[in-house]
This record gives sequence, structure tokens and C-alpha cells, in this order.
Amino acid sequence: MADGASGLRRLVREVAKFGAVGGAGVLVNLLVFNLVRHVTDLPVVRASVIATVVSIAFNYVGFRYFTYRDRDKSGRTRELTLFLLFSAVGLVIENGVLYTATYGFGWDTPLQNNVFKFVGIGVATLFRFWSYRSWVFRALPAAQEPGTDTRPEPARPARTGQRVP
Repeated sequence: MADGASGLRRLVREVAKFGAVGGAGVLVNLLVFNLVRHVTDLPVVRASVIATVVSIAFNYVGFRYFTYRDRDKSGRTRELTLFLLFSAVGLVIENGVLYTATYGFGWDTPLQNNVFKFVGIGVATLFRFWSYRSWVFRALPAAQEPGTDTRPEPARPARTGQRVP
């Protein structure tokens, strides 16, 4: 039972760290989005894609060196490839929500753009949390504590003529 409680504590700590990095990434995403929207004439979804790409780079650094710093670091090329792959799926989810709201429903005011950008980030975040922890930043095998050798004890040869109490 104590192992389950410590596992839950680890998950809560992981979610908190993921949320801290992700929250900062959301701010970066929304700031870049609004900056690009106000200083360029780019369409809303293109501005959003640029903002998402900037936040993906920001988040990788935060996840690798803060949230998942204790995870397996042996396959950085594999890790970065998977991170970019799953981030691209998240980008499509996030900007698909904004695209649908903007071009499907005609909701295109700055407030509506920000609301649906935020909703898209939220939906994509659920996918990203699952995919990053499951596939990208894999946990190392649990370290054994000294004195907890789980190998079976070797069989002792039976001695004849010895009394067993």
C-alpha cells in the first residue's frame, strides 16, 4: 500500500512540474501569438502555428531539464524525434480547434481567437502529457535498494545424517 501512495506522490509531483513548464509554455504561446497577430498581417492560424512552434522549443528545454530530468537520457535523438512527432500532433490538435472556430463558425474577433487558442492548447495538452510521459521521456527502471536482492536463494545441498530441528 505504501508503494501505491509513493507512486501517487510521484505522479502528483510529475503533474505539478509538467504544469509549471506547460503553464510557462502557454504564456509564451499566447504572448507570441498576440505579438505576431498585432505586428503582422498573417492570418490567425498561421500566427498560431508560429506561436506553437516557439512554445514547443521552449517546452522541450523545460521538460528535459526540469520535469523529466531524472528520466532516461541515453537516446536523445530518439527522444527529440518522438517529442517533435508528438508535438506536431499536438500542434494539429491545438490549431485545428482554432481553425474550426475561426473558419468553420466565423468566430474571428481577437477575444474569440484567444479563447479558442486557449481551448486548443488545453485539448492538445492532455494528448501531450500522455504521449510525452509514455513515449518520449521514459522512466528508468526502478533502482533496487541495497539488501533487497530479488533473486531466488540458491538451493543448498542436503546433508545426510543431519537432524533438522
